Amino acid sequence: MTIPTNLARELTLRHALAVVVGTIIGSGIFLVPREMMQAAGSARVVYLAWLVGGLLSFFGALTYAELGAMKPEAGGEYIYLRDAYGPLAGFLDAWTWFTIAKPASIATITAGIVRILGTFSSSDFFNRPVLSAPLEVTNGHLLSIGLIVLISAINYVGVRKAGEFQFFFTTLKIFLILTIIAAAFTYGGGNWSNFSGIVPSSIGGISGFVVALVSALWAYDGWNDLNMVAGEIRNPQRNIPLALIGGVIIVALLYVAMNAGVQFVMPAQAIAASERPASDAMRLAGGYCATVLVSVGMAVSMLVTLNGTTMSGARVPFAASRDQYFFKALAEVHPRFRTPSNAIIVQAVLAAIVLLVGGKFQQLFTLAIFSEWLFYFVTASTIFVFRWRDPQLPRPFRVWGYPFVPALFLVCAAVLLVFTFKANLRDSIYGSAVVLAGIPVFYWFSQNRKVVETNK
Repeated sequence: MTIPTNLARELTLRHALAVVVGTIIGSGIFLVPREMMQAAGSARVVYLAWLVGGLLSFFGALTYAELGAMKPEAGGEYIYLRDAYGPLAGFLDAWTWFTIAKPASIATITAGIVRILGTFSSSDFFNRPVLSAPLEVTNGHLLSIGLIVLISAINYVGVRKAGEFQFFFTTLKIFLILTIIAAAFTYGGGNWSNFSGIVPSSIGGISGFVVALVSALWAYDGWNDLNMVAGEIRNPQRNIPLALIGGVIIVALLYVAMNAGVQFVMPAQAIAASERPASDAMRLAGGYCATVLVSVGMAVSMLVTLNGTTMSGARVPFAASRDQYFFKALAEVHPRFRTPSNAIIVQAVLAAIVLLVGGKFQQLFTLAIFSEWLFYFVTASTIFVFRWRDPQLPRPFRVWGYPFVPALFLVCAAVLLVFTFKANLRDSIYGSAVVLAGIPVFYWFSQNRKVVETNK
């Protein structure tokens, strides 16, 4: 029997769309309206931040669409950086996603799901300790680890199964969000004058708008994950651009409508004072049952994001390992399921470790965000390298408005990086240190690679 060495191209356009939409929409749309209103101080400015954030994310998706259609290989950003700037740049991307970004993201999502489920119980069940030494382990930790194992197992047994899971629950997620939007706009106590409300104690001005925009961009984060599974998408030259462009447009429309629904129900000052604006809006519009609907929507939303993050994350170290710049075992393809099975298992173990030692929800979130946007910025810049150096390469899709569209995205990413670094200095420095720690690791693997090639 011939052992397969390549991943199976089993994801169709609908799966690819579900990866984009399902991975982007997490808990952000339900929670960040508060921070955005506190920063902007104006309902109209918050609405503008959602629109601008969607437009900038769309510019990023257009940029990645050209890169993904031109180089439809597993690993996404790793491939573009490797080919544009050399193997070290590609390895640092893979190293960062493998050691920080994906494990921290997975841990963050599962911690968030547990926090949401905790609202259904008046008891302190999820905070009860199961183990106190050498690490404190609670029931919440066990549930989070269970979710990591479950989603990793689905991805282990086939990308098609993971894709079907993603499609079904993304469809459910969209239905729940549309139901919430409809409930908000049918609320008899809603008022269109809320859209002109202000919060006097806010930051306001340009600074307030930038803070609100950063929150919106975080809510839009995740569209780049599709490029990491490009090696398993059918007809990638067509389906990657369609899924990226269509997916970001769908998300932007849902976000804008959701924000409008919350603002229709609640005045600006009430949104700024609410820890869960969407839940409070639904409590006013439909009572307790509507509030439960929001919590269910958040849990389902984050579960789909968890699946998309797990699916995409394992492909990055897999690609680096195939180039012999990382552990050989991570490059293996499962003989039956044709998935990067070892990479999925190791990713799950790392996520569980980060969950246990990385702290609380917010700490896990800030651990990942700086390193992620650092490589968004560097990856987007490769489009200029390829256009200048390799004009002859086939480009099934060309980014609209080149060079202004990718340039504007780079400026946006740079602003977000500066803001994130200042706002989360300790975690940003830690993230930068881990990225730089990959340099000696790369040279160690590079030296071993040369020895193997010499002995052939």
